[in-house]
Amino acid sequence: MTGKKDLERLRRRKRRRQNIIRGTVHLFVWIGMAVLYYFGFSIFFDTPLEYSLKHSTDKLRSEYETLESRYDSISEVIGNLAARDRNVFRILFESTPYDLDDEYASKQAATYETIIDRPTRQLRRELRQRTDALERQLDKLAGSYEALQAAIDTQGSATDNIPAIQPVINKQLTLLTASYGMRIHPFYKTLHSHQGVDYTIPEGSRVFATADGTVRDVAQRHATQGQTVVIDHGNGYETSYSHLSKINVRKGQSVRRGDIIALSGDTGLSLSPHLHYEVRHNGMRVDPIHYFFMELTPTEYQRIMRIAQSGMQSFD
Repeated sequence: MTGKKDLERLRRRKRRRQNIIRGTVHLFVWIGMAVLYYFGFSIFFDTPLEYSLKHSTDKLRSEYETLESRYDSISEVIGNLAARDRNVFRILFESTPYDLDDEYASKQAATYETIIDRPTRQLRRELRQRTDALERQLDKLAGSYEALQAAIDTQGSATDNIPAIQPVINKQLTLLTASYGMRIHPFYKTLHSHQGVDYTIPEGSRVFATADGTVRDVAQRHATQGQTVVIDHGNGYETSYSHLSKINVRKGQSVRRGDIIALSGDTGLSLSPHLHYEVRHNGMRVDPIHYFFMELTPTEYQRIMRIAQSGMQSFD
């Protein structure tokens, strides 16, 4: 009897030991499966925290790319201004322009010193405010341009008689050096009303008719404007081209937009070789820059406006 009890007790202990071993094995198997699942899941999928960390800089990266694009556009405008200034310097003084890069670098360093202590959040806010203001101005200009283009489209063939291109080849927009408005007279050094635009171009450059019309006047000699061509385009529009070296048209001749009517020069009261171009509507001189809409995009129009407004010195 006692032997049976001992045997039964041994069996129960053995079963208990087996259950413990089996449970331990199952536990390690489940833990191993859980570890493998975690690593497999982490390889192909991100946890919410990992996803948040990885994508926390996406917005900053997008803003940086946008600001970098705007910076490149502004750098291009500054480059055009520098090219125009070098061109003017060569024509006026017939020498190599000064290198102002060192001066610019020192100014840039001073600017850096003023903003180095500002918090990044403040700099981002100020930059965003400035870019937003520029975008609003650009939207207004684009809207005006589109409205003008729509009005032109409704005019049909009559648009051929509206001055709509530049009178010289100026693809880089760097040749226009003096715009319409109050400018410093090159000889009297006083402010005077400059009622056209000046293109600083080498003598002998081609000058184009900016619209269809009839040559109303050809002045071979003029005390101040030098050799000049005036074209009547009808609809109240006239254009004038002054300081020419050679005239290729005669009074009463019909011309088409893009025809070469003359070569630029330095005749009359002129500081250096250039073309003075005017647009008149119903007898009133108007700003010619607003009549380059057939040639310029809204962005280029905005750029040439900035370039023109940066100079206060006229050439006649």
